[in-house]
Amino acid sequence: MGSLRDLLESRDIRPKKGLGQNFLVDPVYLRKIAEAAELSRDDLVLEIGPGTGNLTEHLLARAGRVIAVELDRRMVDLLRQRFAGVETLTLIQGDILSVDLPALLQPHLGKFRAYKVVANLPYYVTSAALRLLLESPTRAALAALTVQWEVARRICAQPGEMSLLAVAVQWYAVPRIVTKVPAGAFSPVPKVDSAVLRLDMRAELVAAIPGEEALFRVVRAGFSQRRKQLRNSLSAGLSLPPTQVEGTMRAVGVEPTRRAETLGLAEWAALARAFADAFR
Repeated sequence: MGSLRDLLESRDIRPKKGLGQNFLVDPVYLRKIAEAAELSRDDLVLEIGPGTGNLTEHLLARAGRVIAVELDRRMVDLLRQRFAGVETLTLIQGDILSVDLPALLQPHLGKFRAYKVVANLPYYVTSAALRLLLESPTRAALAALTVQWEVARRICAQPGEMSLLAVAVQWYAVPRIVTKVPAGAFSPVPKVDSAVLRLDMRAELVAAIPGEEALFRVVRAGFSQRRKQLRNSLSAGLSLPPTQVEGTMRAVGVEPTRRAETLGLAEWAALARAFADAFR
């Protein structure tokens, strides 16, 4: 196969900025993503946004089956030609955010040991795709994704530097940065570096909660006014009297003057349990 430029020019295809089409072309990092997923023939892989198929090729060499979902019909036509006759690839043209994942995956799940997600995610869809994967009733065993470097750092933050994104991802998965990916590994070259981020999905809850809706209602309230002390942001975000909020926080051992970024997952869970009655 020729260069990416030759391939696209032969089909009169120009990458669409609106679709976040920065294709990973460096073979070193393509291999690192595939290796991060620890694939075997016993694994089913969901690839989001295969683009020209450079990563797809690595996945097909390792996994039992790859289901690739691509939004751009031009790329779907290219992929169909590139992988014509490859029986272990299922190619779907569509928006991953609109696809019925359980319906797509269910026919294949019983045949494989694990279902994993591998993707070079377009930057603009990262948050929505993470939410889809983490909250789906059909959850993967792990995900290996390329995301913006700063986003990866935020996701992996520890108490003291936590964010709403970090809490949301870490509630469902244990994240770690596998490697940094320089902007020059992509074509067209983006303005920022990326990272290969691995998410190992949790088999059990970090702590008991009254429900995910209650948990994230408290978390969102806590981060709604980050420069304020937690008692003030929770009071405003939950529409509760400051005295009630302060008393509830002290009852579960969380100092009211702390700020949201300092709390760990177990502390957020404790607050969600403590405030649960106020939501009824």
